[in-house]
Amino acid sequence: MVFIRSERLFLRPGWPEDWTQLLALINDEGIVRNLAHAPWPYTADDARAFLGLAQEARLPRFLVTVPGAGIIGSVGLGSCEDGVELGYWIAREHWGRGYASEAGRAVLDVARMVGHRRLVASHFIDNPASGRVLEKIGFRRTGIVAERFSKGRAKAFLARGYALDLCSPDDRAEPDGSDLMRCRKAA
Repeated sequence: MVFIRSERLFLRPGWPEDWTQLLALINDEGIVRNLAHAPWPYTADDARAFLGLAQEARLPRFLVTVPGAGIIGSVGLGSCEDGVELGYWIAREHWGRGYASEAGRAVLDVARMVGHRRLVASHFIDNPASGRVLEKIGFRRTGIVAERFSKGRAKAFLARGYALDLCSPDDRAEPDGSDLMRCRKAA
């Protein structure tokens, strides 16, 4: 299990007993409609199922917490067609405080540590705030705007694609894998 402490946040795996607090925070159509994999309405069974998912060492998921205040959202890595994807959400009452950017940066450090060299992300085009978060933490637009299915919307909707190379192409030259350490030091 991986735990992360950033300047203001503590990122930790979810535990089964977190389901009520998780449900209370994500049970907001304004949040769920901007996620690809969360259904609407979001139920207690959905919260329990999310918390019951097995953790993968190279694709960790975290609950975002503020010490003294509890859970405020979630952030993590997952598999997608284009590789490894960063995803996140923050509860509405905590928007506008930089928590998504801070949590995202912390997960980027983990992604480097476990050897990922490139991450992708996307946001639905009617959620430009998420695009600002991605750009703030170093992601760049790919130029691709394509439909992506959202369980919360129960339909496909246009999403803007982003990517982030975690080390430069020049840092990837060593065939023995020693380039990974140089990537980590350069990042």
